[in-house]
Amino acid sequence: MFKVFLVSVGGAIGSVARYLVSTWAVAAFGTGFPGGTLLVNVMGSFLIGAIFETSLRSAAISGDLRLFLTTGVMGGFTTYSSFNYETIRLLEDGSLGLALINLSATVFGCMAAGMLGLASARFLLYLPTSLTGRWR
Repeated sequence: MFKVFLVSVGGAIGSVARYLVSTWAVAAFGTGFPGGTLLVNVMGSFLIGAIFETSLRSAAISGDLRLFLTTGVMGGFTTYSSFNYETIRLLEDGSLGLALINLSATVFGCMAAGMLGLASARFLLYLPTSLTGRWR
């Protein structure tokens, strides 16, 4: 039951964060392109990569914290269903070019962000802890 609690609280936090980021993106960039959805999916991909790598290669993130952050927070934060709907709407509106840009930017942007998250976590986990050259 505790794990369900962690996922539900994390999901609520992630959903609110998604709303805030998406609202900011609409205010900053307008509604012509679903930039908010793209932004949260790329950010979420980066964070999931970093969280998983850190939790699997160190004791910095416990299994419960990983569940809270990935399934909970990032599950509520990322928005595949919104991405799907917005891409279909672009196609239905006759904006094939924008639909293809959204599709490509999301798939490749999220893949790149996930890889960057893994690499960032690996880099941070193995930084020298002092000038002696010892690694964490």
